[in-house]
Amino acid sequence: MEKISKTGKNFEDILASILEENNLTQDEVIYKTGTMKKGLFKSGTVEVIVYKKNDIYDFAKEFLKQVINNLGLEVTFETKKVDDRTIIKMYSNNNSVLIGHNGNTLKSLENLVRQKIQLETGMYFVISLDVENYKDKKIAKLEKLAKQTAKEVLKTKIEVHLENMNSYERRVVHNALANFKNISSKSTGEEPNRHVVISYIEEK
Repeated sequence: MEKISKTGKNFEDILASILEENNLTQDEVIYKTGTMKKGLFKSGTVEVIVYKKNDIYDFAKEFLKQVINNLGLEVTFETKKVDDRTIIKMYSNNNSVLIGHNGNTLKSLENLVRQKIQLETGMYFVISLDVENYKDKKIAKLEKLAKQTAKEVLKTKIEVHLENMNSYERRVVHNALANFKNISSKSTGEEPNRHVVISYIEEK
């Protein structure tokens, strides 16, 4: 993974120079900056460090390949752009092992690769993994559950507490119910026991 660094007096000027010299846009990189002190009474010099996102994705895939091969599995990758997110999809000879119970192995791999990237670059980088279309299918199931539950709440007017979910899953539920009349959804509880409550509300 190529590290591009440059020093100067002004952060914006240094970053612009790095991008121009490497024919890059700001959306194609991650960067960090720090001040290198020259002396007690001298102004500091700014250092800007840049990594290309494509290099990070390649690094992530190579790291994941080694980890997954050590599990005795073969794996291939596909990098997909979905809305404003880039997803690395993994295809193996035993997808159920990579997914794990309730997606726990997949979550662990995601956390592991994020930590590895942070260790290498010194920067936190959000990277999303999927095994074939596991997450797409899970989103569809969550949306279906949310709408079915909302319909029951409309009939009974009794609020329903869904099972514990991570922040992304809760957001899927909230979005699915955004246009439901007389229905309110809110997240409650403390992590890792945070969940969505679906309630009936009277029209004003």
